[in-house]
Amino acid sequence: MMGIMDTLEQQMAEAVAQYWLTRKAQRERQKDRGISDAGLRSAVTGGAQMDGFINLFTNLIVEAGIDNQFIFRKKSLELPGFFRPTKEWDLLVVKNGHLLVAIEAKSQVGPSFGNNFNNRTEEAMGSALDLWTAFREGAFNGGVQPFLGYFFMLEDCEASNRPVRVKEPHFNVFPEFVGASYMKRYELFCRKLILVKCGTSINN
Repeated sequence: MMGIMDTLEQQMAEAVAQYWLTRKAQRERQKDRGISDAGLRSAVTGGAQMDGFINLFTNLIVEAGIDNQFIFRKKSLELPGFFRPTKEWDLLVVKNGHLLVAIEAKSQVGPSFGNNFNNRTEEAMGSALDLWTAFREGAFNGGVQPFLGYFFMLEDCEASNRPVRVKEPHFNVFPEFVGASYMKRYELFCRKLILVKCGTSINN
């Protein structure tokens, strides 16, 4: 019997297709209602674009042996923070009073990659720091350290692949960022999140 991992590439492709179809449908509904939103924001404010990926993550968790009753999506997604009262995540697994999984799914499309890159990375780092500090302080009844997941989808286009200059008025940036596109910057960001959590240097 084939599992999800055997058809993962196909299911990821279907989730990507659902993302774009959802964005298109949301924009068309707003246009029909005569609602004008700023730029491409009309395709973002409706939510649900990442549902295909959340469905896939849910199925993977169920296949791993977690019953659906412990999986939360669409509602009851708030977790206490340390630096703020709560944060709403996209997918949670809470079993027997313990947090097992917290996942956030984000996306970015053009044309304003430069305006949003720092916001996206700062938001992700802040959310991670807040959750891990809250865990350390006993917010989730202790237990096994939860799995913290961050999924990011970036539009593959000319603008996201174009090399970007960096300003170095006082000190040199790390060499991997020199001439790196926004695509490469996001790749480095995600890799470094994993490496720092594992206590490994980016150069190893």
